Amino acid sequence: MWKSRKLLVGISTIVLVVIVVLYNLNTTKPLYGNDDESIIKVIGSIKGYENKKVELIDIKETINSKVVGFLANNSPAIIQFTKNEKGNFKWSTIEVRDNTSFTMFLPNNRDNQKFQMMIVTNNENDIAKFQVNVNGKLIEQTLTINQASVTWIDLPQSNDKSYEFRHYKYYDIDGKELMK
Repeated sequence: MWKSRKLLVGISTIVLVVIVVLYNLNTTKPLYGNDDESIIKVIGSIKGYENKKVELIDIKETINSKVVGFLANNSPAIIQFTKNEKGNFKWSTIEVRDNTSFTMFLPNNRDNQKFQMMIVTNNENDIAKFQVNVNGKLIEQTLTINQASVTWIDLPQSNDKSYEFRHYKYYDIDGKELMK
């Protein structure tokens, strides 16, 4: 009787361990953007991005957030992450602009840092200089042409955290204005 009881307890323990292991293997674990490899996995798990070729260009991490400029099938894109209570970066927003070589993004400012504009370009970009009037102040920025890049531009101080962008101008490497 004692042997059969030991055998029953042993078999029950093995069955329980197998059930727990199988449950953990089949449970979908959340993906976080904690490093380059996991960022690419997160992007690939998002509906509409499953089959896109992803090239990370720049990662900017602050206290509670992470902003990633990347190319999705060679189109400029951005994904933003927010740090959770366990210190993992969970994706919050993603955006891509297809069929363009130059795109401006305005990332969310979760850490109350200075507001910035992010420009993402691909290797087909022919814009060497960019100008825009932001809240009455002229912003001018040179860019790298024919190369995937991310450029951060500080925005002027705004008391109400609103921004008005006017009078965009784009120039080629020779200083000739481009019509965009």
